[in-house]
Amino acid sequence: MKVVLFCGGQGMRLRDYSEKIPKPMVQLGYRPILWNIMRYYAHYGHKDFILCLGHKADYIKKYFVNYDETISNDFVFEDGGKAINMLKTDISDWRITFLDTGINANIGMRLMQVKEHLKGEEMFLANYSDGLADLNLNAMIEWFVEQEDKVASFVAYQPTQSFHVVKKQDNGIVQSISHIGSAGLFINAGFFVFRREIFDHMEWGDELVSEPFQRLIAQKKLVSWEHNGFWASMDTYKDKQVLDDAYAKGDAPWEVWREKMG
Repeated sequence: MKVVLFCGGQGMRLRDYSEKIPKPMVQLGYRPILWNIMRYYAHYGHKDFILCLGHKADYIKKYFVNYDETISNDFVFEDGGKAINMLKTDISDWRITFLDTGINANIGMRLMQVKEHLKGEEMFLANYSDGLADLNLNAMIEWFVEQEDKVASFVAYQPTQSFHVVKKQDNGIVQSISHIGSAGLFINAGFFVFRREIFDHMEWGDELVSEPFQRLIAQKKLVSWEHNGFWASMDTYKDKQVLDDAYAKGDAPWEVWREKMG
């Protein structure tokens, strides 16, 4: 299946980085977070990507046009560098479509602009470009395929941050306060699976979750897959530090492709 990735946002909460480079290109280990997400999908056999670009689109284009396989792969250096023989490669079998979908477009508008590039696709995948997970993608897709009357699915994740959820009356009287992890709340963590019919429920200008998803909810055509494993979003500088620390310690559960490598 083709994979649509939303890469056009301005990443204001990662301002220390995103003023210089687009948020999807913020480095995590040897490669940008966008590459880590693409490598995740490639691990499951989905290597035909559509990148919805916007903010600093040229940076992302140049990165792949000038891609250097030697940075994160083993190779043999011979004849003073005249011959470099790769022992393994990352992206040699990837197909990437680069589409400038506008700086100010929302997610729904970006998705609508790639419709023509999804001709013939009964189903396709989509995701934000700042979230990582150890999600069993095959299991989620197989589950969704069995639900033939459903149009869209996403990952529902129970947050673990140290926030407390407060329930109160209009006069300010607190009725309850509980840790967010025990409040029964879930967030939309992305990792979408769509049938092509999603476009029948969209209008230009719609934000994906705000309008199309509400229409699907009313028709009972939207489902979510509960994921209880690892999930993290690189949304803030603190998020990046946490992921950098995990990577430095060799604890990077999103690198599901390492399973094949042993």
